[in-house]
Amino acid sequence: MEIDMSKITLRPFKLEDADDFLLFAGDDQFTENLRWKTLASKQEALDHIKDVCIPHPWRRSICIDDRSIGFVSIFPFSGDEDKHKANFGYGVAVKYWGHGIATKAAKLAVSRFFLDFPEVVRLEAYVDVENLGSQKVVEKAGFQKEGLLRKYAFIKGKSRDLVLYSFCPLIFLLLQAKVVIVKP
Repeated sequence: MEIDMSKITLRPFKLEDADDFLLFAGDDQFTENLRWKTLASKQEALDHIKDVCIPHPWRRSICIDDRSIGFVSIFPFSGDEDKHKANFGYGVAVKYWGHGIATKAAKLAVSRFFLDFPEVVRLEAYVDVENLGSQKVVEKAGFQKEGLLRKYAFIKGKSRDLVLYSFCPLIFLLLQAKVVIVKP
């Protein structure tokens, strides 16, 4: 399958995405590493979009030709001590795995998110230790591996070891401010 990467876009979810959303969110392989359950009906897809995706502070649909094929979610923490960081997550329909779409979407999301939330200076991504594909995606998107969190999450009835990644946008912020670093 040849994918024109210029057709990959991010946009807010719409209720009209329900059929496309169900195609990927109704797949056990897609939801295996997600905390939410596999969806079983169009009504569940509609409810999820209406109750979770649309009100979310920063969740975008990954689209090809405006058809939803996945999501990127960045959730800013709250409170004075934590408002400088956010959690990063994503999912792409199984049939699109291995084509670079997730990496492209992650890069788009990271750059756009910091424009919307300039007070955030750290993104965190938690990736299952066995999910090598997602580890490659976040690394290609500029995240740095920080360490292994043993028995950190309980997902789908199983205790999971997670790899912690972070993205701190110093370079992004310098470019935004048009600061030039000159080496002596």
